[in-house]
Amino acid sequence: MRPVIVVLIAMILSATAALADEAVQLSGGYGLLNAPRAPRATIVLIPGGNGHLGIRADGSFSALRGNQLVRTRAAYASAGVASLVVDSGVSIASAVAYLRQRFNRPVTVAATSRGSLRIAEALAARPNGIAISAGFLDQVRGQIGSAGALPATLIVHHRRDACHVTPPSGVEPFKAWGGARVRVVWIDGGTARGDPCQAGGYHGFAGNDGRVVGVVAGFAKGVR
Repeated sequence: MRPVIVVLIAMILSATAALADEAVQLSGGYGLLNAPRAPRATIVLIPGGNGHLGIRADGSFSALRGNQLVRTRAAYASAGVASLVVDSGVSIASAVAYLRQRFNRPVTVAATSRGSLRIAEALAARPNGIAISAGFLDQVRGQIGSAGALPATLIVHHRRDACHVTPPSGVEPFKAWGGARVRVVWIDGGTARGDPCQAGGYHGFAGNDGRVVGVVAGFAKGVR
């Protein structure tokens, strides 16, 4: 086989391996790691729904494949951010500690939909930033209590989110409460199919994955 072809094959395999799911043992279960060789930042991804992926030691999993943060996990690595999707029983603090120790880069915790109810837990681990998409913002604010507990915070919300527990009207009160710590990015367009509280609609940013990943990855690379 020609040397140039060997080199090209090696490069392709290397790139594929860098973006493949790696099962990581954490306190309370497994996470799925996707990481580039030299990430500029890191991010813990907390999916919505019941949060249970059923991650196994070999990196396979059985549920929530369509969830917005789950389906885009490798896209963060492609954007230069190491991502770690956590299963429902995993300690967020252990996920934050793992990323800090392995990569020595800032850690953002991102949560979508019902997963946002774990943000208060995440704050105890003192992440460098948090990102909430389609969040349960009234409940999150009540759980946190004081806006002083917030690090740099990004809110991503769809203008036409029709889920009854994540109305767009909840965004501005959260921004007013959080003050200068909170940045808001609105998403529009895309598609809406099925249950308005599920991943196939505006609530799940269907048709807008690239936009959402770009915004959240950019935020993660900017926190200190």
